[in-house]
Amino acid sequence: MTVRIENQTCFFITEDSEEIRLCPDITIITDEEKSMSAVDFDGRRFYITEAEADALTVAGAVDGRRHLKATNSDSVI
Repeated sequence: MTVRIENQTCFFITEDSEEIRLCPDITIITDEEKSMSAVDFDGRRFYITEAEADALTVAGAVDGRRHLKATNSDSVI
């Protein structure tokens, strides 16, 4: 997926569609199972990079991400 931002409008381009949203209407979340940032639209989840998540927050999106902690001792985190 590709994210494009123009004038606080976000364009989420996937293989089969394009979702257009106003940035202030978007909440970025953390998917704990995949340890990735994502946004949800109409019951569908779109995974984004941390750089895209940061750019969305600068454009006005709500940052609902949570920091995850490693739970096993062999983690590099």
